[in-house]
Amino acid sequence: MRNTLKDIVICFLLIAGYGSWANSPETGNRGILVHDGTWQNTKAVQYLRNVPYGTHERNVMDIWLVNSEEPAPLVLYIHGGGFRQGDKSSLRLNELNAFLEEGFSVAAINYRLTDTAPAPAAYLDCAKALQFLRYHAKKWNIDNRRIASTGGSAGAGISMWLAFHDDLANPESDDPIERESTRLTCVAVNNGQPSYDPRYAEKAGIPRPNFENHAFFLPFYNITVRDIDTPLAYRRYEEAAPVTYLSSDDPPVLLDYSYTNEKVDENTTLDHIVHHPRLGIALKEKLDSLNIECIVQYQDKNGQLVRHKANSNENIISKTDFIKKYFNARMD
Repeated sequence: MRNTLKDIVICFLLIAGYGSWANSPETGNRGILVHDGTWQNTKAVQYLRNVPYGTHERNVMDIWLVNSEEPAPLVLYIHGGGFRQGDKSSLRLNELNAFLEEGFSVAAINYRLTDTAPAPAAYLDCAKALQFLRYHAKKWNIDNRRIASTGGSAGAGISMWLAFHDDLANPESDDPIERESTRLTCVAVNNGQPSYDPRYAEKAGIPRPNFENHAFFLPFYNITVRDIDTPLAYRRYEEAAPVTYLSSDDPPVLLDYSYTNEKVDENTTLDHIVHHPRLGIALKEKLDSLNIECIVQYQDKNGQLVRHKANSNENIISKTDFIKKYFNARMD
């Protein structure tokens, strides 16, 4: 490893929390960066920055490829930000390292925001990024049978939309990338919304108004305040809701929430309302009926992560371990 002033500055920014791998201007073989600024060279990682997968300026991704004799499984990271903001650089260093240390390659994806295009643009961009990665699987030594997705809030919703939606592969397309599958092995996300439909949230125990009070809502659906409870809006809510597309062949899901599962009242913050664990619990009920594993974990009143309706032998599980479980199941 070259020990240059630029390397030292980059490491300092990462450790201080002001940047991530995505801020590095370099492409090449590196070790795994740890929080004390040292590099673990036991698993070399090739870092590819701002790889374009489409024509829009935000159709880019950062890729970390682990050194592996066999094709490595891949984890997608899809950032949050209410579909209005955010960037792939929000991938946390400790989470990136956890995946790399398990031998998982990682791709962090940018997508179009609602200042450019409303739903389903973000969904379709990430689907295209997934197809792009599968198309280049051989070149990048990726096991295209083992691809998971993670992310928070909007990134969680996109991950679930990919997981539940019918495969977008078009075998008749002249574009070989479009012939690739968009199916996932599993999903492990934070503060996820299986639907942004105010009616879904209301049925889950979150009184209205709920989502419609958030700044993301109107531009995401490309509607006005007058449209909120009209057939036009209802159709768009359903088309954009991951839960709309559930079927018995969908992959397992882990949903972590950084909020408590408490009754919503006049003191509940809007952030809590739109990231409420009850949104995930409502999804779990549907997936349970399909015999698909869905684990929901949220904060208790003491700030400890707890598992919803866990049996005595069921412990808290990390995203890395959840993904690893299902990657291992696909190795046969």
